[in-house]
Amino acid sequence: MALAVLLVVAAAVPPAAGSQAGSGQLPRPELQGLLDELVAGGMPGAIGLARHDGQRWRGASGLAELGTQRPMRPGDRYKVGSVTKTFTATVVLQLVSEHRLRLGDSVERWLPGLVPNGEHITIRQLLQHTSGLFSYDEDPRVFAPYLQGNLDYVWRPRQLVAIATEHPPLFAPGAGWSYSNTGYVLLGLIIQRVTGTSLGRQLKARIFDPLGLDHTSFPTTNPRIVGRHAHGYLFDAGPDSPPLDITGLSPSWAWAAGGMVSTVDDVARFFGALLGGRLLPARLLQAMQTTVDAGSGLRYGLGLFEVELPCGGTVWGHEGGLPGYENWALATSSGDDQVVMMVNAGAGDTAAVVLVLAPVFRALCAIRGTPL
Repeated sequence: MALAVLLVVAAAVPPAAGSQAGSGQLPRPELQGLLDELVAGGMPGAIGLARHDGQRWRGASGLAELGTQRPMRPGDRYKVGSVTKTFTATVVLQLVSEHRLRLGDSVERWLPGLVPNGEHITIRQLLQHTSGLFSYDEDPRVFAPYLQGNLDYVWRPRQLVAIATEHPPLFAPGAGWSYSNTGYVLLGLIIQRVTGTSLGRQLKARIFDPLGLDHTSFPTTNPRIVGRHAHGYLFDAGPDSPPLDITGLSPSWAWAAGGMVSTVDDVARFFGALLGGRLLPARLLQAMQTTVDAGSGLRYGLGLFEVELPCGGTVWGHEGGLPGYENWALATSSGDDQVVMMVNAGAGDTAAVVLVLAPVFRALCAIRGTPL
């Protein structure tokens, strides 16, 4: 995920006209207007959800599928990308709370021989992107099969780690910060090693089922999204090329770092439960929210971004960008004020990240009565 200057750019976006901020009511017309602006700006479709003071707003704009002209609906499923990381991190911390592993455990302790220098890389560093490990998706070999048209090509987690470890580390463990999908693939493997079951089974038993996330799934190899869903599109396939429907891209390349499918309702329910203290004991939620500098005005904890709103105040959550989709989920520390927003286009680059973050900022500031 590209982070450079994204907060500066997002904060520079002017507020929508006619804000109802300060009224105590959700500014529904303004929130819907933010989605409509995304579509007017070229996105196929957009979905949004906001919560404030016991109220909830859900909206949609544009199309879920271009060929059929099927309209987007607020309940449509989509690929959440790196929002998956917060789910993976939560399972790791639940295992810590059960004394089945420790944040200070080394990678070598649980995955012997898999990572060079693994005895000096801790689980905490994997969670916080301070391990120094090269992110495997930066190697062109990972996307080569897909670029050649083989969208259902399956990568196994250990293959992705092997590609990453062919590259030298970016820095010594703990000596810097660099976003690394490799770390979260390793965390998924550690969860499986500790529990003796699949990561998908752990996510379902520990998070999906207890919270009633009935529209959330963790496909590992099957690219098909079950049920009504938003198709994802790329707009940079080539000069004068039509949008490329990339919905069928295999989730295997992202796995524990970004392979989940969900809805804005389920994502909001998860972050509300997490930040509200329903999934982790207080000491581990505090550890999750102990952050380091991630650059560009962002800080990163254990699977959570800490973001300073341009209108004042701090929110927590995660971004998720991958081919065809871009989304942000941010909430106040109590989980009471929330915004989740998605567009069904993008490639996880800076432009896509800022495109969605800007209206999320505007929505959060509006519902909190302090518009930009």
